[in-house]
Order: sequence, then structure tokens, then C-alpha cells
Amino acid sequence: MFKISNSIVIPYSEVEIQFIRSQGAGGQHVNKTSTAVHLFFDIRGSKSLPERLKTKLLILSDHRISKSGKIIIKSQSTRSQDSNKEIALKQFVELIQQVNKVEKRRVATKPTFGSKMRRLDTKNKQGSQKNLRKRVDY
Repeated sequence: MFKISNSIVIPYSEVEIQFIRSQGAGGQHVNKTSTAVHLFFDIRGSKSLPERLKTKLLILSDHRISKSGKIIIKSQSTRSQDSNKEIALKQFVELIQQVNKVEKRRVATKPTFGSKMRRLDTKNKQGSQKNLRKRVDY
């Protein structure tokens, strides 16, 4: 089971993992073994994911989320099947945790009297400096 938060847990049965042949470096070993990992997760078909997270994931603009509502993560950065699998699972959990975060509401405040005075003081200094650059009339 993947623990996303204290209240959200995704069972292994909802995540599908396929091993495919990797691209890139590795010599003859690449042609014989399937070290790259494809991780699939159906957002709409998930029973363990709350509705609010499903809608947030479907709205999210991420290249790993398809239009059909599936998360597809490909990992082939290492030559090891196990480490590629760990990387893909870590990315999957991080993606869902990113959506699960609740943004703090910003509380609007007024500028302090001191900050207003400092701003006006710098404006006056800048204006007087520009005044000194003017052409002198005789």
C-alpha cells in the first residue's frame, strides 16, 4: 500500500507496473533485459482516491496525466529494474502528495506607517537626484 497521507492510502492492486526494454546506454545488456518501467494508474477508476483529489489531478496540467484520465510514469534512468521501479513509485506518490497540499489563504494587510514613510523618502531622494541632472539656466 502507498501511504499518501494519514487518511489516504492507495493499494498496490490499483497501480499497474510493466517492464519494457530501455533506451540508451547499456551495451548488449539493453537488448536482453527489460529494465525500463511503465507505471499506470487510472484516476477515474480508483476507489481509494477521494473525489477532490481526482478532480484536482484531472485538472492538473502535467505531461504524465493523459486525457483519458490515467497517470503514466516512465522511468529508465538507471540500468537496474528495481531502482527504476522505486523511482517511478516515488514520482507517483510525490505527484499525488503535490495535489493533496492545501494552499494557505493569504491574509491581506495594510502597509505600516514606517514603510510608507521610507517609500516616500526614497521617492523624494530619487526626485531631487533627477532635479540635479537638469540643465542649468543662467
